[in-house]
Amino acid sequence: MNRSALALLAGLFVVVLSGCQPAADTNRNLAAANATPAKETFDPAAIEAEVMRIEREWYNATKTHSSEAAKGFLADSAVIVYPDGTTATKADEIRSIESGAMTADAYEMVESKVTVINADSAFITGRSTIKNGKYNVPGQKKPIDISGDYRFLDVYARRDGKWQVVASQAVKIDPAVLAAATASPAASVSPKPAASTTAKTSPTP
Repeated sequence: MNRSALALLAGLFVVVLSGCQPAADTNRNLAAANATPAKETFDPAAIEAEVMRIEREWYNATKTHSSEAAKGFLADSAVIVYPDGTTATKADEIRSIESGAMTADAYEMVESKVTVINADSAFITGRSTIKNGKYNVPGQKKPIDISGDYRFLDVYARRDGKWQVVASQAVKIDPAVLAAATASPAASVSPKPAASTTAKTSPTP
């Protein structure tokens, strides 16, 4: 075989290799696109503990009229719905805490439960009991009696590695409904409520 023939074969070999390369790359790209993304691992128990810790901070913030902690765990875009149906922002809640308008002889949270949705979202539900609770409205001589039981729901999101409250709502329970539920046979065999703790005082009727 002369040199011209060898050169021609070598050229054909290079062309064949060049034509096959895009197909290989295409197959590789398709495989990468169809690959199932790895699920982020997280510790639900650790998230539950963190949410509960923040809830206690919220309760204590109102009790001590100190808003420093609340400024950190309340998201700037947080939406808060109070038992009377009024809505509030983070700034509103901070002012309410600092005002010391709400007082109570006892404020407990029972039946609390944290539900972890994923690594970045969770919510907590529970029942709060206020004994001899008063809310002083500016300009009114007589404070509003806010004693009673409330159901609450607080939604949390993890942003930049920090858990914050993004939404909160509380509703007052009708005493007759609560009494009927307590007296029902189902109530007598229901699981024992979680240990109570000092509850936040942010919801105001």
